[in-house]
Order: sequence, then structure tokens, then C-alpha cells
Amino acid sequence: MSAGVGAGLAPHEKKINIVQGEHYVDDDPNTVLTTILGSCIAACIWDGVAGVGGMNHFLLPGDGRHRQPGGDAMRFGVHAMELLVNGLLRRGAVKSRMRAKLFGGARMIKGLTDIGELNANFAEKFLREEGILLVGGSLRGEQGRRIQFWPVSGRARQVLLAKETEQILHAERARPAPVPSGAVELF
Repeated sequence: MSAGVGAGLAPHEKKINIVQGEHYVDDDPNTVLTTILGSCIAACIWDGVAGVGGMNHFLLPGDGRHRQPGGDAMRFGVHAMELLVNGLLRRGAVKSRMRAKLFGGARMIKGLTDIGELNANFAEKFLREEGILLVGGSLRGEQGRRIQFWPVSGRARQVLLAKETEQILHAERARPAPVPSGAVELF
């Protein structure tokens, strides 16, 4: 997660970027959570009375029981959703007051299993089973999205990405891990 002032944000706003496998909960009205999604899902959940909210970003539906050893559980929907809801409860939220907006679930690659559809179905089902009211968002389609979410108020903004960004999203996933600070990378 990285913090800083980003484009389109007021100078006093603190931007936190959420990437695959992460979640973040905050009660600071100056915090803006951001992410970029393709087939992944970001759940934005908040309790307006408690003044707390959060976002997660998961890659695959379900619980990952059939994943490879050493896999990151947060990449799977059930873990990401449970951690976000539990994080909100720890900060004073009440489940019956929670509201949610879901984003993502695009079909990014035609001809293969539509993981975006599976992710969207999973997220909607999870909220129904947990009794959390889904009040908005944008799911499915064929375009990536850039999301901004203000966790205290529940306000969200979406920008659809151009179709050409499919190559950018693919390239970002294939990019090697960043070199630790102070290290030199030779090509």
C-alpha cells in the first residue's frame, strides 16, 4: 500500500492503493482507497454511523482449498471478504448497518473461463449470506476499472479503462517484483 496525494484528490486527502490480496480499513475522513481492477473484485464496505469503511481486492472466488501449497489465501474471495468484514467489526462497525459497493469482475480474456463472472457471483452471494446490503457498484462487462473509495462516507468513483489497457494490466501482472530500496538491478 502506498500513501500520497494523487491526481484528482484534494491536497489534504491521503491516498492508499490496494493491490491484489490486500485489504484496508480506516476511519479517517481524508483517506481515499484506490485500486485498478480487471477480472478481480474490490468490495467497498462501510458503516456510516460508526464512520468506518474499507476495501479489499481479490483475484479468485471461493476459499482456495485447492490452491498450491504456499499460496496467498488473501487472493481468494472468502478470506478477503471475511478479513474486511472482521476488520470493520473490530473498528466499531455493526453488520446490520454495513453497506457495500462491488466493482470489477470484467471478462478480460475471451475464450477462457470467465473468472470475472465467477468472482462477481461469489461476491454478491457472500453479501447476501452475510446480510450486508449491496447498494451499488459496477460488475462484469469487458473493461478494466480504476476505483476510488472514501471509506468513511461510502462515496465511490469509477473510471472505465480503455480496451487497450488489457495489455497494460497483463504487463503489470507479469512485471518482476520491485527491487528493495538501495539495491541495484543490472540488466
